[in-house]
Amino acid sequence: MKLKIELAARTRTLEFARDGRRLTAMLDGRALEADALEVGPGIYSILIDGASFEAQVESAADGLTVAIGGLRIPLRVLDPRQWQGRRSGSVEAEGRQQIVAPMPGKVVRILVAQGEKVDSGQGILVVEAMKMQNEIRSPKTGMVERLAVTEGQAVNAGEVVAVVA
Repeated sequence: MKLKIELAARTRTLEFARDGRRLTAMLDGRALEADALEVGPGIYSILIDGASFEAQVESAADGLTVAIGGLRIPLRVLDPRQWQGRRSGSVEAEGRQQIVAPMPGKVVRILVAQGEKVDSGQGILVVEAMKMQNEIRSPKTGMVERLAVTEGQAVNAGEVVAVVA
């Protein structure tokens, strides 16, 4: 996909393709390759040349804000009609999504049933870690294809807890 974007108040050309976790991109003619995994709604774990980053993508009034390494970078797609991932001002994952536990803990509540329709950002389950409860949300609108955990079950960080298709 090829887009014209405004990144940190500068117009740039971005062309990218994704194959599973592998992301290849050209930014103003400069090639970039990365492994990218969505670990939560709008939160990505990215590995570039052996360096690990966590990026959080948030909706903003006129586009998106990307928070990475303590910086908040405004991003705007100049022709949003080209951007197929944009729905109602938010970014939604595409395709079958495995939802993973972001940290080790215990599943204290399951909020949906297998086969149930869910919306992007809707809570799927609650994991308790260090006496804090964290709601794990769906990264996309779809159907809960599989719940891989039960209430009371311990989970490890990165363990698949549900699949939404």
